Amino acid sequence: MMNATHILLETMIAVSQLALYLLLAPLVTGWVRKVKAFMQNRQGPRFWQPYFDLFKLLHKEVVVSQNASGLFQVTPYLVFTATLAIGLLVPFYTSLVPLGFIGDVIAVVYLLALARFFTALAGLDAASSFGGLGSSREMSLAAIIEPAMILAIFTVAVTAGSTSLSTIAERTGAWAPLAPSHILAFIGLFIVALAETGRIPVDNPATHLELTMIHEAMILEYSGRHLALIEWASSMKLLLFLSLLANVFFPWGIAMQVTLANLVIGLAIYVFKILILATVVALVESTTAKLRLFRVPDLLAASFVLSLIALVLYFLLGGESGATL
Repeated sequence: MMNATHILLETMIAVSQLALYLLLAPLVTGWVRKVKAFMQNRQGPRFWQPYFDLFKLLHKEVVVSQNASGLFQVTPYLVFTATLAIGLLVPFYTSLVPLGFIGDVIAVVYLLALARFFTALAGLDAASSFGGLGSSREMSLAAIIEPAMILAIFTVAVTAGSTSLSTIAERTGAWAPLAPSHILAFIGLFIVALAETGRIPVDNPATHLELTMIHEAMILEYSGRHLALIEWASSMKLLLFLSLLANVFFPWGIAMQVTLANLVIGLAIYVFKILILATVVALVESTTAKLRLFRVPDLLAASFVLSLIALVLYFLLGGESGATL
């Protein structure tokens, strides 16, 4: 009876987390756009405009290049599924991760790499010069992004003694985010988040200028529901990285015990933290100029160096006495 109750509880949490992941992601994107418009003294779109955009794209006709193969049409579904699966590996408002038993932060990095790889292939598959340009740029930057992301999270992982994101959220102390190593790791991962989600100063999701496009160049040939799935996956990726920043470095308020009161409080605090971080992203985008393409690797290299210094600082400041992986 207890096993059946536990399985039912885990299923309900998994369904609620997926629903939250799917439905909150467009709102976060709308929030960032609205805050950017406010800071630029513009009215801007409504918070819920991304929902209307997705609904419109889902009902539009799909146009496929005559040069594209089946890979081009499969990629949006694969990218959407991989991004959605990550939502079951990351703690949101509770430390109980639905698929925590099959993977940790390494699995998250691999799923992100899988989505990136097929998106780059799809950009090449359409035989578009812009698509090839964007794919080349994306894979070049990925060589710096992925190590920086792993090092940043490993800085916190060595403190918790595990690479499980659920365990990290449970064991990160209240004052741990104020440690020098955690501050540097947070900055490093924040830069990675900007790069992975195609935000300024790395990329601009609102432009279609061929000289500056990276992510937009790869999906330029998509339309209809295919474009809707990719745009939805992009919104979910933004929510994913904000969730990592919030719950890996600031796991305050996350529900450790599954009770109705804890879940409600955890959900409210989680949404508050996400909106705060989304506001910071909008502030950075509004106050920072788009970097020239050849300067982007320098920024990502700085993120890698910050994450590496954070990990070294952890051991220099007495981390040797902590738990080991």
